[in-house]
Amino acid sequence: MLIAVCLIMVFPLLWMILGSVKTSQEAMNPEMIFPDIIHLENIIEVVKYSPLLKYVGNSLVVAVAATAIQIVTGAMLAYAFAFIDFKGRNVLFGIVMATYMLPSAATYIPAFVLLAKMNMLNSRTGLIISQCVSIFGIFLLRTAFLQFPKELLEAARMDGASEWKILWKIVAPVTKSSFITFGLMSFISLYNNYMWPSLITKDEKYYQVSQGLRSFFIEDGAYGTNWAKVMAGSTVIIIPLIILFAFTQKWFINGLSGDTGIKE
Repeated sequence: MLIAVCLIMVFPLLWMILGSVKTSQEAMNPEMIFPDIIHLENIIEVVKYSPLLKYVGNSLVVAVAATAIQIVTGAMLAYAFAFIDFKGRNVLFGIVMATYMLPSAATYIPAFVLLAKMNMLNSRTGLIISQCVSIFGIFLLRTAFLQFPKELLEAARMDGASEWKILWKIVAPVTKSSFITFGLMSFISLYNNYMWPSLITKDEKYYQVSQGLRSFFIEDGAYGTNWAKVMAGSTVIIIPLIILFAFTQKWFINGLSGDTGIKE
């Protein structure tokens, strides 16, 4: 049953990869799964003669920078909510989590206005700064931190360790699976983001992969509705994600299963 479910889930990915080496007519034929002849020239042409690699580079820069900042801010806030006793802590955490229930579209207008006042529209800086905090990351890391033995925390404080040192030298190494899980999920979300970058970036040199793919390949783009080329471009786009997951899947699965590396 699991094999059947996996095949269903992976079929769109396989269809895209197989479509990238077909002709345009074959790619639009639902009865033709495998191509008669493998057309690698589709991928070669996309890489050599389109700005796709530039879009991939833009997305990598923004996703890596924003993910790194999200990890730092998320860890700091999660540590405060988990280990620092201050008045109104639970109420403040409840307010923070309540914002997670807001649809992201509800934040677009105020965020756009703020970026406009800061002169950060149509820039990589604006893309990074506007995505530097993740509510999901705060929740995930706080959940992992709450499993950390408080005796070790108190012992570190008695030895004179600062809260900053405790966070990054003691707590973070023990809960690294949760950090990697959060980082991977955040990176994928930022890398694939379409709506927000489309709203605040109009200059083609700042395009992210999703908006660049749509603009250049589909929406009055160079390849129009040549779906074989579109699928070739989509295949190239997912390569960084596949490589990333291949190297981090062990920690990613541990983080999702709640294994923080803490032994009783």
